[in-house]
Amino acid sequence: MKTSQGWHLGMKDMQILSAPRHRAQLKKPTWIIVLVSLVSLFLICAYVYPPQGSGACYVFSLNGCKGFSDWLPPAPAREFTDEELASHVVTNEILNTPPVMPESPKIAFMFLTPGALPFEKLWDRFFQGHEGKFSVYVHASKDKPVHFSRYFVNREIRSDKVVWGKISMVDAERRLLAYALKDTDNQHFVLLSDSCIPLRDFDYVYNYLMYTNISFVDCFEDPGPHGSGRYYERMLPEVEKKDFRKGAQWFTMKRQHALAVMADSLYYRKFKDYCKPNMEGNRNCYSDEHYIPTFFHMLDPTGIANWSVTHVDWSEGKWHPKSYVRKDITSDLMRNITSISENVHVTSDARKEVQIRPCLWNGNQRPCYLFARKFLPETLDSLLQLYPNYTSI
Repeated sequence: MKTSQGWHLGMKDMQILSAPRHRAQLKKPTWIIVLVSLVSLFLICAYVYPPQGSGACYVFSLNGCKGFSDWLPPAPAREFTDEELASHVVTNEILNTPPVMPESPKIAFMFLTPGALPFEKLWDRFFQGHEGKFSVYVHASKDKPVHFSRYFVNREIRSDKVVWGKISMVDAERRLLAYALKDTDNQHFVLLSDSCIPLRDFDYVYNYLMYTNISFVDCFEDPGPHGSGRYYERMLPEVEKKDFRKGAQWFTMKRQHALAVMADSLYYRKFKDYCKPNMEGNRNCYSDEHYIPTFFHMLDPTGIANWSVTHVDWSEGKWHPKSYVRKDITSDLMRNITSISENVHVTSDARKEVQIRPCLWNGNQRPCYLFARKFLPETLDSLLQLYPNYTSI
């Protein structure tokens, strides 16, 4: 308003002072007002219509066009490719379709093992009395296991060779999901290894998984060499480095998420081609640690818990987690594991940042873990003896 008043004031004075026969000199204050008004008008126009040429930018700012870029609206989001658009449409349709809950919903327990299942007797005790509430699937990639429990007999699916650190590990996970999805009563899917044991009784596990709307998929951002350092630029444009995530492969997953994983080919192919051992620059990338965490971080970040309900001890700081032997199995150990209510992630960069977050179940802090690994076969007898005590804590 002040600028506008100054402009009209200057024009009025100029008209009054103008005469047909003589020219009167404008007073100095009037010229100052006119000059200030013109400069103000010029700056206002520059603000409304910012200059496009680099030369014009430097007229206004020593920093060139950088200052004016702040005035411009944000650049439009990247346009999806046809395949990417199709993938998002299909995934969103799956995730937004309300689940049809069967009369007797079941949990699918999917065992990924090279051969024998050393804790089959322990799982047999876990399953007893809960027939009709679970299904068992076994992917034995090397040797056909000899079963001791009726719950495992004839539960093998078609298996294929699995190599640690390669995409074949993800292939085995997807194969287990495909077989388990054939049973429409299966509403939650649990991936377990041959070294996994149950930490709770069946009812506790069933209620924990069935009465929540999320999947327990481990996912966190690791800026270090074992996290984002494994990212390969050839994943662009679909997978950007800022979205690259890491997590343990041992998940539990609701049915919509399992269907989304099976429907995906675009992101799976990116990880198959560009996340593997011995890549360019002597980099190693392991798809089973990155594909599913990255996929859900990008497509449904609020639908996952960001931690796994399978406990593992990385405190030794080695390439592999701690393996429990017979002498480790005590009531104190089991009590300590089952009482943990915070999940911990540690970055692999020089800072070794420790990220600690509460384990929230439907908004309330609860114990984090339903299962645990890596237990050696020699621990079976001790675990069977302690099972009634530690599962009821």
